[in-house]
Amino acid sequence: MARKRRSSAAESLKRRKDGEVSLSQVEEPDSDRRLIAIFVIFFILIPAVSIVVYKVKFADRVIQTETSIRHRGIVKTNISFQEILTEHSKATENSTTRHYDYPVLAYITPWNSKGYDMAKIFNSKFTHLSPVWYDLKSSQGSGLVLEGRHNADKGWIQELRSRGNALILPRVVLEASPSEMLKKKKLREKAINLIVTECKEMEYDGIVLESWSRWAAYGVLHDPDMRKMALQFVKQLGEALHSTASPRNNQQHMQFMYVVGPPRSETLQMYDFGPEDLQFLKDSVDGFSLMTYDFSNPQNPGPNAPVKWIDLTLKLLLGSSNNIDSSLARKVLLGINFYGNDFVISGDSGGGGAITGRDYLTLLQKHNPSLHWDKESGEHLFMYRDDKNIKHAVFYPTLMSILLRLENARLWGIGISIWEIGQGLDYFFDLFHYALLSHQNMIKRYLIRICHVSS
Repeated sequence: MARKRRSSAAESLKRRKDGEVSLSQVEEPDSDRRLIAIFVIFFILIPAVSIVVYKVKFADRVIQTETSIRHRGIVKTNISFQEILTEHSKATENSTTRHYDYPVLAYITPWNSKGYDMAKIFNSKFTHLSPVWYDLKSSQGSGLVLEGRHNADKGWIQELRSRGNALILPRVVLEASPSEMLKKKKLREKAINLIVTECKEMEYDGIVLESWSRWAAYGVLHDPDMRKMALQFVKQLGEALHSTASPRNNQQHMQFMYVVGPPRSETLQMYDFGPEDLQFLKDSVDGFSLMTYDFSNPQNPGPNAPVKWIDLTLKLLLGSSNNIDSSLARKVLLGINFYGNDFVISGDSGGGGAITGRDYLTLLQKHNPSLHWDKESGEHLFMYRDDKNIKHAVFYPTLMSILLRLENARLWGIGISIWEIGQGLDYFFDLFHYALLSHQNMIKRYLIRICHVSS
């Protein structure tokens, strides 16, 4: 382009001398100047201004994304309360990459609305998102009613789908009386029809069903015949969803996740969900959301989910870690809690209960505690005394405790389910992006020593 401009200017000068300059030849240099001006504006000035505006408006985000949790050196056992208070909000907003290769299901609850925002920001770190919206209940008039559509947020779903590919599977809790529903064929069919119809009308990608714990509470699973009917209902619902096309892709079917609780002892009881149940449902269920949390309670204070207990649960379901069906294992989603517990450990009655990340940060700011790493459970905890001089023990997940469970799941070849992302700290999400290779060998040795996980 430059050569053409120099050639044209020399020719014009020659013609001026010769008295042969035409109107078009006189205007040609002006045209060149306009082209240069356009080039400068569009390719130099506008990009430069955009960069300045971006840096001014998003300066904090740029700084935060440049330094990962790995480089900040905060994934460790000897963490301090000051580091947590300083670093917890510095999550890298890289929502396009996920290094964890197995399925990741994240729950979102209406009562912790922060989860809705986290789901949008970190959409692509998850394969499935499950808003807790629905209950299937008994009804005097029609027998069954599906409640919860008023919770559904279509605008939020559309925004999620514009940002990533995570599937939307709302949770449905089966509150209906099982002694009625499971025994009557028409009620079973109606329950399935209500759920599948809701998925079609609301354009969901499927559902997550929670019923096993409800059935156990009703005593249904103690009866062998009722237990068989319960499993058959789950199987039929899965088959109905699998025979229904996904609203986003006619070549794929709707997906079905099923929530199961962990056994409470080293031997399986009649009401426990076991390996035979896993085998029976494996073709009808896309994922089993395993609730490996709530190990402790106010009456029995302690860690949220000890790694030895997690490992025992997986061995009861899947067998030895070095001799399992990998395709079946991949459908098991290890439950990871993003909440903690603040237990009262002095006095006569005990007490306390679940806390969110916001509650945890408030306690750190108020009491400036020393955090202790419990090797046996693989969790951090701290003690404090409240205004009445009553002693408390606080267990809440940290980067190290979560990474330990992610690595354990990776060794087993299983997925992850998170309860729930509105209760966590922002930088937890970085663990699903960074491989943190420098920690993996150390964590593997730790798991082998504590849990006897196969190498």
